[in-house]
Amino acid sequence: MAGQEQTQLTASVPDVAQNYVGGEWTVPADGEEHSLENPATGDSIATVHYASANDVETVVDTAADAFDDWRRTPPVERIQYLFDLKAELEDRQEDIAQALTREHGKTLSEARGEVRRGIENVEVASGIPNMFREQSGNVEDVASGVDERSVREPLGVFTAIVPFNFPAMIPLWFLPYAVATGNTFVLKPSERVPLSSQIIFDAVDAAGFPDGVVNLVNGDAEAVNALMEHPEVAGVSFVGSSPVAKYVYETAAQEGKRVQAQGGAKNYAVVTESASLSEAVPNIIGSVYGNAGQRCLANDVVVGVGDVYDDLREQLIDGAESLTVGYGIDEETDVGPLITGDSRERVLDLIDDALEEGAELVLDGRDYEHPEYDGHFLGPTFLEGVTTDMEITQTEIFGPVLCLADASDLGEAIEMVNSTRYGNASSIYTERGGEARTYRYEVDAGNIGVNVGVCAPMGFFHFGGRKDSFFGDLHAQGEDAVNFYTEKTILIERWNQ
Repeated sequence: MAGQEQTQLTASVPDVAQNYVGGEWTVPADGEEHSLENPATGDSIATVHYASANDVETVVDTAADAFDDWRRTPPVERIQYLFDLKAELEDRQEDIAQALTREHGKTLSEARGEVRRGIENVEVASGIPNMFREQSGNVEDVASGVDERSVREPLGVFTAIVPFNFPAMIPLWFLPYAVATGNTFVLKPSERVPLSSQIIFDAVDAAGFPDGVVNLVNGDAEAVNALMEHPEVAGVSFVGSSPVAKYVYETAAQEGKRVQAQGGAKNYAVVTESASLSEAVPNIIGSVYGNAGQRCLANDVVVGVGDVYDDLREQLIDGAESLTVGYGIDEETDVGPLITGDSRERVLDLIDDALEEGAELVLDGRDYEHPEYDGHFLGPTFLEGVTTDMEITQTEIFGPVLCLADASDLGEAIEMVNSTRYGNASSIYTERGGEARTYRYEVDAGNIGVNVGVCAPMGFFHFGGRKDSFFGDLHAQGEDAVNFYTEKTILIERWNQ
């Protein structure tokens, strides 16, 4: 397996994560140096220097200086840079995917899919001039000789603070929309996984954006706070846990900034008696155990309705037992490691608490050890007999753990789905349109799947979220992104000649 890793890892992954400021790569002179770990092997693979508040001030000032010229660049000219960025990213797809696998642990298949979804947002943002046209609004003769119309204008410097679990896709939820609408941009990647952003910004550099339009700064909480407090920052995008999302929302809003803060999730999947289990089970297995469960769209609680429960249980067991745990560079791997040892311990604590509260262990992956790699592995785990008063059914697990519950009918199942403080996503498996319609109407979630395991919206739709899963008014992607990054000016005209 070690030989396979050596032959497959062909990408040139940087061993130092740098900042990208004003079109130049830099390393903070006084920043703390931290080692980056491959979560599958435990090996140190790179170093990153955290930016200080002074470093952040320099980055934002650089972006602010670039704003005036960029906002005056015609939209059709701005998107030419996005066309070039798309091509440069596609040339680097495999390099980014391999960097993702090394720094995060996800499988190469998952990493390649993530990069593709990120590029889709660059494609969607390239259509922003047409979105401007559709939203422009023009009314002639609102009064005698007076015309009125609306014009969308950019606001300044925007920043995105992104999580560890999708370090290539989530930056591209924000970057292309921000710059296509005429703003300048600063990305702060997760300090755990900064390497894929290095390759993305190599593509940014090759695309030839004017200096200062797109910038990258590495750092921890000090950098985050400095970004939120800088007076030149017009808006903040965030994805992460709900407590931090709420903090970012409250802090940045108090500074007078626009904020979209995506928080955590607790997603349920409901399987009805009419469902096709041959289709439902593979979707559920992929949703729960894909990305080692480290995604906000994982349906980690599955509710079997009525008589479907027994067959569903047996098929889910078979599906979970068929999975291979290992290093994501091995094409046979289905489930990679968790991101850190602390993350693994947190999931183990949730499992132990559930057992103390009365859940039963069907599959136990807690003691899994890889024969070659000393990584943060946790084998597929399966609990049944869970109820909505247990912590594990109310808390985001972020690990490869499936919880199976039962409900007597669809109404009871929907009550279970809505019992949490989150409202990110949920799925129903059914062959009856009436059940699907009831579910869509009654479930309080921003993304709802019907016979879909991971209900991730395409780039031309916004990424939904309600309750403690989202803080703000305008979401990422799609038309919401255009509204977030711009302000309408109403133009009222009368001409005497």
